[in-house]
Amino acid sequence: MCNFLKTRQAAEYLGLSRRTLESWRTSGRGPVYRKISGCVRYVPDDLDKFVDAAKRTSTSQTAEVVNA
Repeated sequence: MCNFLKTRQAAEYLGLSRRTLESWRTSGRGPVYRKISGCVRYVPDDLDKFVDAAKRTSTSQTAEVVNA
C-alpha cells in the first residue's frame, strides 16, 4: 500500500514551506505529484527521487530538469 502525503506533510518531509511546494507545482518545477479526486497527493518515493536529482558536486554545476 502506498502512503500518500498531503501538501503540508510533503513540505515538512522536504523541510520546505507549503507555499513553496504550491509555487513549484504551479511552475512545473517541483516533485511529481498525483491529483486524486481533485486533491493533490505526494508519494515519499517520488520526493526522495526529487531530492536525489538535486545532487551536485560543485556550485558551478547547473540544475537539470528532472521529472521523477
